Amino acid sequence: MECSVDEIKKEFQIGIIGFGDMGRLYAERFSQAGWIVNVCDRKENFDIVKQKCEGTKINALQDGFEVSRKSDYILYSVESEYLDRIVGMYGPATKVGAIVGGQSSCKSPEIRAFEKYLPQDVDIISCHSMHGPRVNPQSQPLVIIRHRSKDKSFEIVKEILSCLQSSVVFLSAEEHDRITADTQAVTHAAFLAMGMAWRANNQYPWEINRWCGGIENIKMNLSMRIYSSKWHVYAGLAILNPDARKQIKQYATSVTELFKLSISGKAQEFENRVRNAGKFVFGEQNNGASSGLLLSDELLDQYSISNVPNDKSVGNSHLSILAIVDSWWKLGIHPQKHMICSTPLFRLWVGVSEYVFCNPDLLTSCIYTATKHNEFCPDDLEFVLSARSWSEHVEQGDFENYKKQFVKIQDYFRPRFEEATKVGNAMIKKLLENLNKTA
Repeated sequence: MECSVDEIKKEFQIGIIGFGDMGRLYAERFSQAGWIVNVCDRKENFDIVKQKCEGTKINALQDGFEVSRKSDYILYSVESEYLDRIVGMYGPATKVGAIVGGQSSCKSPEIRAFEKYLPQDVDIISCHSMHGPRVNPQSQPLVIIRHRSKDKSFEIVKEILSCLQSSVVFLSAEEHDRITADTQAVTHAAFLAMGMAWRANNQYPWEINRWCGGIENIKMNLSMRIYSSKWHVYAGLAILNPDARKQIKQYATSVTELFKLSISGKAQEFENRVRNAGKFVFGEQNNGASSGLLLSDELLDQYSISNVPNDKSVGNSHLSILAIVDSWWKLGIHPQKHMICSTPLFRLWVGVSEYVFCNPDLLTSCIYTATKHNEFCPDDLEFVLSARSWSEHVEQGDFENYKKQFVKIQDYFRPRFEEATKVGNAMIKKLLENLNKTA
């Protein structure tokens, strides 16, 4: 850069259209780093946005027209479902020579909208923080997508985003969407299906001895973490990303096929399929030795929202875990290859899957429970129905029914969100520290 960073900060203005959780996180970090920041949300939310900005140096503006005309780097932080319409509304007003990007989790439609509505003199450099707003961005993966830009613009954007202290990965929009599908789509589908199945059975899992212990703590905490968030975060990624649709469909297929094998007396076929999937994903690691994020019940027991003693727990088929490894096998995905740009949830889910498949006694217990122990069949049946239901909403591109189903389950679990979020945050922090030590 020809000028120093401090000199650029005196004149350069950053605009954020959409003041949701991630938009606000970015605005606060940029402002704290000394940048001039302009933000807006829907016009009817102006007073709310202005109130949130009180006591900060963030400028609350009326709408995207004001932000677009004043700002030199503009980030769209809006729901993926409405991105095309909102860029179509405000994009033509973009300041001459500005830089534009977005925070959406599905980049191909985002880039198409920018190409469609932005003036040709505008540079396009997008980004995606691979974590939620409640996670500290430091050391977390941050994808930067340089679609079209001058070298100077690219250097400025890198400098702006450096205040997040994230681990930067440079990808194309296509590469981003493929990897995002690999690391997020099936993970979210599994936890969404768990919550739906528990509600269908009118169960709070932390009150039942079927769900206690280390692995169950991860299932419960991360499922509650997803349902305490906003539905559109998961709907946009699943519905708008063709790779994600394919993977969610395969997960529902894996869940269904494994369940059918388990109840039809085909125990050996079930076992062969499960072990072959494990060998493909994790190799011949069958001695329980630590590798990557190999978890322990002793560690996870610290983060329980259950009052059920561990010695009262019963065997679990862990169908959700067996099916996720089966789906990776069927799709030819090696999840470890994507750790460099993965979410905290994905890293934990890979760690849990590895723990089950690389612990010979535990894996054998899961197979035995699934094929010989009828007590868990009703729970697994509800999980099958739930996984297929989510897959159908995604396959049909049905945002409305996705939202209705999500909110209904969200309302059911809402009384426990505060406690689960607190425990889940502590658990994720500790486990990610554990991951960094073993990396």
